[in-house]
Amino acid sequence: MNVGGPAAIVVELLEHLPDQTLLTGEVELGEADHLALRSPATPFTRVPGLGRSPRAGDDVRALTWLTRELRRRRPDVVHTHTAKAGTLGRLAARTARVPYVVHTFHGHLLHSYFSPRVTRAVVTTERLLARTTDRIVAVGDQVRDDLLAARIGRPEQYAVIKPGISVRTPPTRAAAKAALGVDGPVVASVGRLISIKRPDRLLAVAALLPEVTFLVAGEGPLLETTRAAAAPNVRFLGWRGDVEVVHAAADVALLTSDNEGMPVALLEAALCGTPAVSTDVGSAREVVTGEVVGTDPAELAAAVRRVLAQDLGPTARQRAQAEFGVAGMVEAHRALYASLRR
Repeated sequence: MNVGGPAAIVVELLEHLPDQTLLTGEVELGEADHLALRSPATPFTRVPGLGRSPRAGDDVRALTWLTRELRRRRPDVVHTHTAKAGTLGRLAARTARVPYVVHTFHGHLLHSYFSPRVTRAVVTTERLLARTTDRIVAVGDQVRDDLLAARIGRPEQYAVIKPGISVRTPPTRAAAKAALGVDGPVVASVGRLISIKRPDRLLAVAALLPEVTFLVAGEGPLLETTRAAAAPNVRFLGWRGDVEVVHAAADVALLTSDNEGMPVALLEAALCGTPAVSTDVGSAREVVTGEVVGTDPAELAAAVRRVLAQDLGPTARQRAQAEFGVAGMVEAHRALYASLRR
């Protein structure tokens, strides 16, 4: 439940659907735990040994614990999220003879994460797991299409359910900028500082726009190297429990990743009335009000300039509220679970 899109979605489902229990691992060193920032009303249980990184001993311990716990709880449905928990959770569910198994792909690991050899192993694993999964949820059309192109699952297994999240009422842009001590044009980047997110590309864009203040909210293994290489117009805010203030202070939200699923940070920005510029990754085109362009920093900087010159905030907010509401996402999951009995 590290801070990010999957955790935000899971918490909304926990708070709006009855009779659910969350089994979750520990976050890695340098990650922020979403549960510490926003504890759900529904109880959760930590799975011993479950973490992001592969560790054979811990993984076996987590799988054994999950299998035993599922046999004890006897749930009707096990719904897994993220790659590691999706692998162990689905194996445990089938071993424990859980009637129905659902998995959500919030993105995929089909490129940019691993070497070609490891990527082939990941794809093979996901193909095998798909055979034991009753329904597969993708957070966007492009995510689904990428997975099907990799021959993971069958078309009839898939349901596309767009994220539905809520944000606290944001302050006005002027008040948010005053709270963070910034003025003039502001661009925000929210997320973990890891290689797939390409913070180096973010710094290259910032260097081309010295008149713009860049706010970076998040931490991760590349924090110190990114901070050391940053131009004076880049400010690092760390993890924030009031991310709505960061988004409200920004005139543009920027995503520079090499791979994404449905960029929830851009959706949160849109709900705060902030348009976006993004690389053309995952289902970014399905959420962005602004521009989706290539990976060249000059192209991204030019797009930021164009979006800064427009008043797209109201359109971004209206679109996000209409297409990515919590109620619609919750009802889609309710219908999905009901359909399993047919």
